[in-house]
Amino acid sequence: MNKAFVREGEDQEEEPEDSPSPLPAGFRNYITPQGYSKLKEELTHLLDRERPEVVRTVAWAASNGDRSENADYHYGKKRLREIDRRIRFLTKRLEIAEVVDPEGRDSEQIFFGATVTVANSKREELTVSIVGVDEIDTTKGRVSWISPIARALLKAREGDFVTLDTPGGREELEVLEVRYARLD
Repeated sequence: MNKAFVREGEDQEEEPEDSPSPLPAGFRNYITPQGYSKLKEELTHLLDRERPEVVRTVAWAASNGDRSENADYHYGKKRLREIDRRIRFLTKRLEIAEVVDPEGRDSEQIFFGATVTVANSKREELTVSIVGVDEIDTTKGRVSWISPIARALLKAREGDFVTLDTPGGREELEVLEVRYARLD
């Protein structure tokens, strides 16, 4: 068959770009020590355990001969690309990370790492911790320092009122408590 009609390297998919940084241009990648450790652990796990295991699987599948219908080979190659993409992402994030330890900070003002309790006009309370973009977990009340609520709260103090623009309109929040503690 003429090579003009055969796709070279059919097992190769186009690799999508690494996801764009959620950080605004020119801003630092602030992160708590716990967040940094978590990213570092994930990178170590991928490099020391998961990637070598997938490489072994791909090598075994390739040794079985015909790769055109070898699902283990194709899935393994795809998984290897995913792992390599995540390794590149984590490496870049850790290189630009600026670790900020909120524990023991003595300030009444809200900055990165603060855990803040606020109340809305209906006196419903909400507690959020302001963390890095790689540490967001809304189920635990962790919001990014670039999120709208964090931006509204930054530099406020206990007793202050801040205005939060929401999809439902503007909302006034009263800062009830500001504390700096270790986030687990």
